[in-house]
Amino acid sequence: MSTSTSTTTPTPPAAKPQARTSTFASLSVRNYRLFFYGGLLSNTGTWMGRVAQTWLVLTILTNNSATAVGYLAALQFLPMALLGPWGGAVADRFPKRTILVWTQVLLSINAGLLAVLVLTGTTQLWHVYALALMLGAISAVDNPTRQAFASEMVGPDLLPNAVGLNSASFNAARLVGPAVAGLLIAWWGVGPALVINALSFLPVIVALVAMNAAQLNPAPLRRGRGAVREGFRYVAGRPDIQMIMFIVFMLGTFGMNFQITNALMATEVYAVGADAYGVLGSVMAIGSLSAALLAARRPRPRLSMLLGALAGFALSTTLLALAPTYLTFAIMLVPVGLTALTVMTTANASVQLTTEPAVRGRVMALYMTIFLGGTPLGAPVIGWIGDAWGARWTLLIGGIASGIAFLIGMAFALRNNGWRLPSWRSLRGYPDPAPLDADEAPTR
Repeated sequence: MSTSTSTTTPTPPAAKPQARTSTFASLSVRNYRLFFYGGLLSNTGTWMGRVAQTWLVLTILTNNSATAVGYLAALQFLPMALLGPWGGAVADRFPKRTILVWTQVLLSINAGLLAVLVLTGTTQLWHVYALALMLGAISAVDNPTRQAFASEMVGPDLLPNAVGLNSASFNAARLVGPAVAGLLIAWWGVGPALVINALSFLPVIVALVAMNAAQLNPAPLRRGRGAVREGFRYVAGRPDIQMIMFIVFMLGTFGMNFQITNALMATEVYAVGADAYGVLGSVMAIGSLSAALLAARRPRPRLSMLLGALAGFALSTTLLALAPTYLTFAIMLVPVGLTALTVMTTANASVQLTTEPAVRGRVMALYMTIFLGGTPLGAPVIGWIGDAWGARWTLLIGGIASGIAFLIGMAFALRNNGWRLPSWRSLRGYPDPAPLDADEAPTR
């Protein structure tokens, strides 16, 4: 016999205000501390390698061809678009620390091959393209594994802080790496910067090996078939994550092509050399690093922060495209970096914090596929626009695309009860999950 019961869903309690997290709270965890400092050294080398690689293609292997630089970026990120979901399945199937050790070894070998080719004077454009494609294939496994590994080191309470600090590490390195690379290239050529990049993966390997495995919180490993389909089904049932992925697709495909746009503005509009070009990356990192440190203090990501930063990026990028002088351009890169990094850290933490641990690797793989996988489409288009319409239009297109993403994101938010995403409140697995727009308690 059955009885009729009310099916009214109880109203979830209002989220309690949360105090801001200490900016460097995650560094109290030894395993994360090792990973952070190893990553800081590695990221510095990575940025040096990026600047050297772009300068190699733009000024040595071609005659300032923006299209060639666009193809370089496209080939580097194409494997993420094609292999990203399977990379996420690998991340959820095997121990993440072991995967990361092997990806760092392979990335070091890949960077070393390019350094040897340059130092021996045998580099051809197709060599750079082939190694970029190989780099992308390795990164298709490394990126989602690295993203999902953060929660295994610090747990859900410190996850937003760890995401912010990871971005701080990346952008602190961006502050130093491009400037140092620019000086090295101006004095001795691109070879030394590429050598440093190849060696920079060793600190991460040492950090991973030195970790205490007993202090990690590994997610359950997913065995058997159907793992990739399971990841797609999970995202298909989460319209909030779909909205975030659309925003990062527009940002990554059309707005975050500074490897191309900065190089074009430096060489074509302002006619400066490698050292001044390297400084642009460092100046932009001032804003990005500031955003990362602010993100590390927020206990929860907020939708209002995500959309506000996206609107700020669209506006500042448009103004950047109109900068009349090199100095004005450099100064405007600070708010561009600040808003871009705020969008990325908020989106990243939002997806990670509200995804069930057992499927997090695959969801983050889809996230990175959407974010980076659009580059094979956007980078050649941006490169072609630079050759056909001029360097300034490469930035204007990014500002327009980001503005469109903001309007669509705003429409989604308003349609879902004014900033509220109910599916976030119903998530299982985290204590007292707060909606994206939970207010943060002020502290003095």
